[in-house]
Amino acid sequence: MSISDAISGFLVERTSRRGFLARATMTATALSVAPVDLLLRPGSAYAAICECVPGSSCSCSDLCCDGYTQFCCTINNGVNACPPGTFAGGWWKADGSQYCAGPRYYIDCHGECHGCGCGGGHFCPTCDELACGCALGDCRNRHVGCTEFRYGQCHQEVACSGRIACRVVSCTPPWQLDSSCTTVAQYDENTANHFAPCQDGPTSAVAAYVGVAVTRSGAGYWLADAAGGVHTFGDAVFHGSAGLMSLNKPVVGMAATPTGRGYWLVAADGGVFTFGDAVFHGSAGNLRLAEPVVGMSDEPATGGYRLVAADGGVFDYNARFYGSTGNLRLAEPVVGMAATSTGRGYWLVAADGGVFAFGDAPFHGSLGSGRIPARASAMAATPTNRGYWILLENGTLHPFGDAHDYPMHP
Repeated sequence: MSISDAISGFLVERTSRRGFLARATMTATALSVAPVDLLLRPGSAYAAICECVPGSSCSCSDLCCDGYTQFCCTINNGVNACPPGTFAGGWWKADGSQYCAGPRYYIDCHGECHGCGCGGGHFCPTCDELACGCALGDCRNRHVGCTEFRYGQCHQEVACSGRIACRVVSCTPPWQLDSSCTTVAQYDENTANHFAPCQDGPTSAVAAYVGVAVTRSGAGYWLADAAGGVHTFGDAVFHGSAGLMSLNKPVVGMAATPTGRGYWLVAADGGVFTFGDAVFHGSAGNLRLAEPVVGMSDEPATGGYRLVAADGGVFDYNARFYGSTGNLRLAEPVVGMAATSTGRGYWLVAADGGVFAFGDAPFHGSLGSGRIPARASAMAATPTNRGYWILLENGTLHPFGDAHDYPMHP
């Protein structure tokens, strides 16, 4: 029996973590940073974890010494995603968090190994390009680059990994943020209300949904949130997301491919991300935009797509232009668009639910004449061109024309 096995057994009744892997996390963390102290004081792994940063002047009351890793947004320019040079290696969750209506999820971002192997083991601390220390050199931040432990439900094709650089925190399940993550859950309730100043703070019951695309059958749909997460409903199939990417700007829209076997996401700076069988045809990421991009639509006839900015300006990529609201004075900014199935027209939708039709797109009604419970954020068309849905930020879909009311709402 190894030292780690023996100590893990000792801690079975002394920790609130559920499952062997979760108990082993504390043991492995403590052994990786202070094995002698843990052996001398086995009743308190915390006492050993207090020495997680060698040479630190921090005290055991400081966050840097509580054994947990700092949130990625602290060290990743405010972006809640794995930084460049790291990858998602595994996750756990906690219930009862004040920051999520349901479970709260935590994804460990591990350093990539560069120029060395693991020598028959699982970690490469000598070439993961991480330095163990308090995040930003501040004892009030948790540590980064110190812990050699991996849950292992994500990117299992990567057998040799570096230390944990930071963690992503989300109300969205990890497998909806990164398709490599499995649904096998581990828990640590102690982390439920961990907080970092770069978080948004307490969240509402639902995320801010910014994009929608309907499946070819009409029996399901995808929703995209501002963090890049993709949520599936009905017969929609998950093809990946930008949830763990380091984004310069938030995601603002999505569109499905003509086959329904992929989709695009677009960010506010015009950057375009492809998933499934979606093909990249260009982006507005290198343009100086008068207004930010707010949505996109596919071009069924060519397999291309269009982007729309807040002023209604339309940018086409392997797609045809049929007009815009760029020269109109709008009561509310444009927030999204949808294309007709012919590819010869499209609709734009404004934040108040107003709809503008171009090309062969017929008008089927709007939300612009009444008060709505949340801002409009996107729209999607039916395959017949005789209807469409308007998406609100709270995740509700409002049907017009021959669009039906979906029974499955977030």
